[in-house]
Amino acid sequence: MNGFVLGGVSSGVGKTVATLAIIQALEDAGYAVQPAKAGPDFIDPSHHEAIAGRPSRTLDLWLCGEDGLRRNYARGEGDVDRSHPSARGTSSPAICVVEGVMGLYDGDGSSTAMVAEALDLPVVLVVDAKAGMESVAATALGFQQYAETIGREIEVAGIVAQRAHGGRHEQGIRDALPDDLEYFGRIPPNPDLEIPDRHLGLEMGAEAALPREALREAADSLSAERLAAVASEAIAPETAVEDEPKSVDATVAVADDAAFCFRYPATLERFRERADLVTFSPVAGDPVPDCDGVYLPGGYPELHAAELEAAGTLAELGTLASEGLPVLGECGGLMAMSQSLTTADGETSEMAGILPADVTMHDRYQALDHVELEATEGTLTANAGDRIRGHEFHYSSADVDADARFAFETVRGDGIDGGHDGLTEYNSLGTYVHVHPESGAFDRFLETLDDAR
Repeated sequence: MNGFVLGGVSSGVGKTVATLAIIQALEDAGYAVQPAKAGPDFIDPSHHEAIAGRPSRTLDLWLCGEDGLRRNYARGEGDVDRSHPSARGTSSPAICVVEGVMGLYDGDGSSTAMVAEALDLPVVLVVDAKAGMESVAATALGFQQYAETIGREIEVAGIVAQRAHGGRHEQGIRDALPDDLEYFGRIPPNPDLEIPDRHLGLEMGAEAALPREALREAADSLSAERLAAVASEAIAPETAVEDEPKSVDATVAVADDAAFCFRYPATLERFRERADLVTFSPVAGDPVPDCDGVYLPGGYPELHAAELEAAGTLAELGTLASEGLPVLGECGGLMAMSQSLTTADGETSEMAGILPADVTMHDRYQALDHVELEATEGTLTANAGDRIRGHEFHYSSADVDADARFAFETVRGDGIDGGHDGLTEYNSLGTYVHVHPESGAFDRFLETLDDAR
């Protein structure tokens, strides 16, 4: 699948809006678009999916490893929503648009430049042009030449000028660019092209999708044909996508609603490939499905704490966990598995009561990093001595009981108490870390469920 990487000169330069406008431009020109996101983010991909109508692939070297990253890219077609307007073009080969993370060269262990290099894809640079013309070209040239300075084998092919006006402003940028830096167009200033944010980042795509009219207006200022022409074929994985583990005899119930919305598409794919998957909504008060294990993804339980307490599903889940049903929770899932959750406004709600901890929200984030954990005992996602990699980003802290048991020591990251992660009780496990299927953690989870039958 041909593709390119959209890198920024910094965080906050408008990569997400540029990505969405490029997706729209390519679709309007008749191309099918497969979105992807460098880094471990859940929120930007939700905006990709709202526009493209298919899940956005997660491309993070720390989480996936080099071959896992290439394999996840190659899986790329995703689950196309046939009711979505973009589905009309899905019979043609897709172009993958990879939104970068932070600035092009920023990031310890999985920068945008490292992702582009691992896939051998060209970079289209997003430059903030609101107050510059020749300086925009100088910035782009510096980013292009810096790759050689640090020995990074990537090609910065050209730019998209973010917040650029037309006329003299646009022409000045184009005239200043060196011949080997192509001008792919601009994103005009428009207040309708602003996505609201909150703690953890932007609001989700289902809540705050950008208006199609505004995106199409921005798309009209981009050259879809030049963008399609610069896309190139990515390096294929050494291990074929088809080489998947065997199926297991298990049913996994996955919480799926506004409180539990942070999960990677590849996670659900792995569950469907190896087991039976059913979903339920704790916010809506759905009963826990008949299953062999439950997965509670991250999300925003703090925004729905009172609803979760009143709905009764978490209380039922607590009872089932005490009777031996394995429950795996990540971040927001850990919070929901705790005894109580106190919001930043001081409102306390009872949660499932599975884990011996009380969780409190804060106004400032408590942890943000790539994480590596070492299992001190066998648990749902790892054998004793195994190491797994993941990512943590949370505004909450967990006050654990004195007799709490941890499954992991943190080799890198903060975890729950600075040195440990993975609270375990009954046959259940809650972590602050989010993991990708390429870590092997979900395979271990499924095989544990199968062995217990």
